[in-house]
Amino acid sequence: MASGFCDTCSRLLKEFADHLRSAWRELELKIKEAFREIGRCNCFRISSERKKAFDLPSLRLNCDNETQLLSQESLQTLNKLATSENTDLQMTSAMYYLHLSHHLNCPLPDAFMEPIMALLLSSDLDVQKTVSLALVNLLVKNNVCKELVIEMGMLVPIIELFRSGDPTAQCHSCACVAMLASSESNRDSLMVDGIIPLLALAKSFDPKVQRNATWALLHLTQSDWSTRMLCQAGAIPVLLLLLQSSDSEVQFYSCTALCNIAAIQEHHPRLLRIGGHYLSRSLLTLMSSPVKKNSAQACRCLQTLSKNVLIQDQLMELDCVLPLKALLKTSTSVWIESAITLLSTLSAHPSNTDILVSEGLLEEIGQVLHHPRSNSVIVTYSCKIITDLCTSHVGEQAVMESLCLSGLLCALVSNTLSDETLLHVTSCLHHLMACDLLRTKLSATITSEQVSGLVKLSEQIRNSQLAYNSAAVISKLEMTEEMIRLLKPHYTSISKYLLGFLKKKDVKFQQLGIVTIFNLKKDGDFSSLLTNSELKVQLLKVHAQTEETRQLLQMIQPLSPSPVNS
Repeated sequence: MASGFCDTCSRLLKEFADHLRSAWRELELKIKEAFREIGRCNCFRISSERKKAFDLPSLRLNCDNETQLLSQESLQTLNKLATSENTDLQMTSAMYYLHLSHHLNCPLPDAFMEPIMALLLSSDLDVQKTVSLALVNLLVKNNVCKELVIEMGMLVPIIELFRSGDPTAQCHSCACVAMLASSESNRDSLMVDGIIPLLALAKSFDPKVQRNATWALLHLTQSDWSTRMLCQAGAIPVLLLLLQSSDSEVQFYSCTALCNIAAIQEHHPRLLRIGGHYLSRSLLTLMSSPVKKNSAQACRCLQTLSKNVLIQDQLMELDCVLPLKALLKTSTSVWIESAITLLSTLSAHPSNTDILVSEGLLEEIGQVLHHPRSNSVIVTYSCKIITDLCTSHVGEQAVMESLCLSGLLCALVSNTLSDETLLHVTSCLHHLMACDLLRTKLSATITSEQVSGLVKLSEQIRNSQLAYNSAAVISKLEMTEEMIRLLKPHYTSISKYLLGFLKKKDVKFQQLGIVTIFNLKKDGDFSSLLTNSELKVQLLKVHAQTEETRQLLQMIQPLSPSPVNS
């Protein structure tokens, strides 16, 4: 498959090619049978020219050898047949190209493109349909250069097929345009004459025509200039209507096109101009689709649009949480990412907190954190949502009753998460430790492995903020008998990083070191370890510096003015 395509487009193109190959095998059998019957009839032995014409495909249809298929003799014959005024001979040439398109595994020589141009200009619609299908196959397999197709002027007869009124011809020509539009250098040429007819075909009642036209429109939204031209030509209302198509592929193409349009801020006024929450409502409806790739794509489009406050308000009014929670329960990471990213945007606004908590979002987030396919993106946005929603007693209680805490603790010891993600995890845990109930629960549920993970993160030096966050969690652990048992093996490591904190010039690290020492001194063994240690000497130095600073501030504080006697 040609480079530059996303996984989705690559898959769709492969499926398209597979369908064409299947259809061709059936057609090939019929063609061979037809030629056998024709060969028995004297009608086709009238002239040597016709005999030679019909001999060519009968020989080549049984030949898969590329050297013979692309021989100079074949080219000369194809040129004669394609430029003949006899439509039967033209069809022979078109059928040869169709056969060639299925068996060719190398680039088609440029010289073989000339007969294709002649066949596209044929007055016979069946010839045009056949050769346009062959051209689609060649483009899909990257056997021909897309830029050369444009340079040779083939776009003109291809677009003319839009107006043929024949669904098959329109379907093939739309597929050609879609493939040509996948090349950025061709989009400008396509925009000149192709937009209006494409938009018309996108509203076709024929599902295949509609699908290929929408596919072509999608490719035209992959550059800023062509997207702007599409919007000016009225593409947005058409694409919105296509979201309600009964064809799931049309839904996907139109939604992806809208997603590309929404990525450019200047188009938001046009998108929002349609009243009655139509855009939000249509995308939410698609987000409830049983076809999960469509659901996820609708979610991605809404997430792009959610930077607009108006869209956020509309989504909350339209009860968007339920379909988003459904996406969180899927087994595909990319779909979970789409949903959790949008939910993170919504949770950032305090006015949405109560609704999101009451809808059971924190319960779902806890489940997501335990998902075997959770990745850095999912964990990061989960942390943001938990932090945003845990700002009230109701939110804290919801976290208590969910699996959020255990999920965050499990993330601490994950081997797949980056430091940046762990920074979010430890920051979220530090935030939750401010709540007495959550601090008690965390202290009671944390495991030996997780305590060890916190200590390792606290003593690492590659990321100072990550070390600070991790140490801050340790400083707030309740020193129960079980917790002392878990911490005791790490006292030496903890003393080492605390010494480093106290030596830093950053006051917040010094303060954290002092708070941690004060908490750990509740265990007599740590107090004994502290006696006559370098850590204690440094602690006394910090205390002395703090006292000197306090006295200095008192000395430079201006004397209060004496009261004036009245």
